[in-house]
Amino acid sequence: MAQMTIRAATPADIDLIHRELMDVIATSPHYSDRFKAHESMRLNKVFLRNLLAIDPWHIMIMCADGVPGGAMVSGPECGAIFRYWSWVFPSHRQTRLGMFGMRAFDEHWDNTRFHKAYTFVRPENEVARMLLKRYGYREICLLEQHIFGQDYLLIEKFYTRPDVAYDHGYVGRMGRLKTRLKSLVGA
Repeated sequence: MAQMTIRAATPADIDLIHRELMDVIATSPHYSDRFKAHESMRLNKVFLRNLLAIDPWHIMIMCADGVPGGAMVSGPECGAIFRYWSWVFPSHRQTRLGMFGMRAFDEHWDNTRFHKAYTFVRPENEVARMLLKRYGYREICLLEQHIFGQDYLLIEKFYTRPDVAYDHGYVGRMGRLKTRLKSLVGA
């Protein structure tokens, strides 16, 4: 059985993550062509680099025997953490990385920074719904015609969070400058 690990992305991972993300968006049977075009434009390399600037753990890479085999892309949203995309690469679909990643995501982020994790799932995506439910996520409501006319389920899991300042995730001008400088020097 493969040894599974999780790690934060580095700038060197952006090309791989972007390529695999574009593939899962394009090949997913659950989304409209309009949504796929929107996500492909929105989740570009600049977007991914900005997530790294906020916190490298917003792009978690799931590995089997040290080889990247899946990823989870998330971001801070008003004190909660939004799971943009979670997927296993085609090369690793016959592994248990999906289940491992679900557990690792919650273990990492249930650390007092966020009051909950949430995501949107198409009602037809039974595999994602089952996996989320297995790890303690609840289907809250059906959002009718929510994104480009398609229905989505709002699914969430509450975390342990004392009454402390919220993680706003804002990078700002200094963060953008830092990211730009890193890209110029190849860091």
